[in-house]
Amino acid sequence: MAMESVRPPLNKASDFPGSSRQPAMADPQTGVIAATLIIALALSYAIWSSQGPQQGLLYGIGLLFGYTLFHARFGFTSAFRQLLSVGQGAGIRAHMLMLAVASALFAPLLAAGVGFFGVEPTASVAPLGVSVVVGAFLFGIGMQLGGGCASGTLYHIGGGRSASLLTLTGFITGSVAGAWHWDFWTNRMPSLPPISLAESTGLGYGGALAVQLAILAAIAGGTLYIARKRRPPQMKPLPRAKGWVRIIRGSWPLWAAAAALAALNAITLLVNGKPWGITSAFALWGSKVAMAWGIDVTQWTYWSGDRAASLQDPVFAHATSVMDFGIILGAILAAAAGGAFALRKIDGRLAIASIVGGLLMGYGARLAYGCNIGAYFSGIASFSLHGWLWMILALAGSYLGLFLRPLFGMKNPKPEDSVC
Repeated sequence: MAMESVRPPLNKASDFPGSSRQPAMADPQTGVIAATLIIALALSYAIWSSQGPQQGLLYGIGLLFGYTLFHARFGFTSAFRQLLSVGQGAGIRAHMLMLAVASALFAPLLAAGVGFFGVEPTASVAPLGVSVVVGAFLFGIGMQLGGGCASGTLYHIGGGRSASLLTLTGFITGSVAGAWHWDFWTNRMPSLPPISLAESTGLGYGGALAVQLAILAAIAGGTLYIARKRRPPQMKPLPRAKGWVRIIRGSWPLWAAAAALAALNAITLLVNGKPWGITSAFALWGSKVAMAWGIDVTQWTYWSGDRAASLQDPVFAHATSVMDFGIILGAILAAAAGGAFALRKIDGRLAIASIVGGLLMGYGARLAYGCNIGAYFSGIASFSLHGWLWMILALAGSYLGLFLRPLFGMKNPKPEDSVC
């Protein structure tokens, strides 16, 4: 979250948290809440009436995703950056908890193969090849420049971070370019077939779950060891409501958000038949615009097979799209409930970084069979080895991104900081 951990959202490249004091909770922004509820309900009616309850339910799940992400400022970009720069592993440990809970939920669901609306839950398992190596590495660079990952970009927009609109524009453009080059990267470059820790090894889902939980625990333990050695700055405290109202107003602890995100992903698997993803919608939106401009994207390999129908269907028929709309609106509601919704001017260098970061993430996500959600979160939860490969290469790309950020006036955490 190049600014995913920044609370409230920041738009100047020079902004970075610097105080460990508990910030005061602002009053709810009732006008923003009312306007957003009207839009959210109108969109819900449009989706339910035109596409039916399955799409309507997915839209509602998207709202909950957005609400959860913003209330915990749950990020992937900032977690990688904090670990690499100062050894702060709290964000990574939250990832490991999220992946552990999701894996425990996915295992019986995938083994049973029975979902809602007659769908059969299918694991998100993808090939391991050069495309994943290159794509995840580019994504790692892009997430450090773009002010957030795929989920971070959407919930930052919901929080009012204006620069994330530029990131999204670059994201969509890069996604279209990745779809255009899809055949080269996936069919002409070296690749191993998809490998499932559960189905390709003979372990089954029970054995794969045991192995995966051990790996996740080892990584979490490794971050604690690093913290003892490097003594990193504390995480910046969030404004926090007291009592039960905290559920509505925020903020939430990372562990609670990790569990909630895992549960929501499992529900997505049951309702949609496949786990949570984000960036396939960006490729669709951009390709529809390209078609309107006279570009025949139907000839691209990416848009053959099962994906071809999406180009002709309305956007509301696309599950990932309606969930993405829900994420943005859910984040607006969460931000306004906490009094944190604010539009800000965009620093010039940050604008360039946002566009470049978005381009890299969009292109990289297509090559790598997904982003921090589709490949990393849902891939690992599905016991796909490509999810682990994505994590390693995205960390490597993020490490390079740390050296590029200062060129755009963006700060990295330092050991002497009081918070990060």
